[in-house]
Amino acid sequence: MSNSDKGDYFKYCGQKFWEFVSGDTKLYIKIIEPLGHKAKERNDDFVQSYSQMINKFTKEFADTFCMNNGSIDWEKLVRFNSAIQAPTK
Repeated sequence: MSNSDKGDYFKYCGQKFWEFVSGDTKLYIKIIEPLGHKAKERNDDFVQSYSQMINKFTKEFADTFCMNNGSIDWEKLVRFNSAIQAPTK
């Protein structure tokens, strides 16, 4: 077991820290459990949004740079990516 007394200060982590600041030995559980649920909700939202953007970009790429049979029109893609573009006004 580590010594929390560092001379000029105390070093508390995890349950010991939350108990020190609140006086509640179970506060770390009361805090972490709701945070875990909220993090999962946010992660689920992110995964859904991320998937939608991947689908959108894939469709846009296919519509713009693929031929009717699904193969990539490499000439068109290289021209788009590498050709000198006319300045826009």
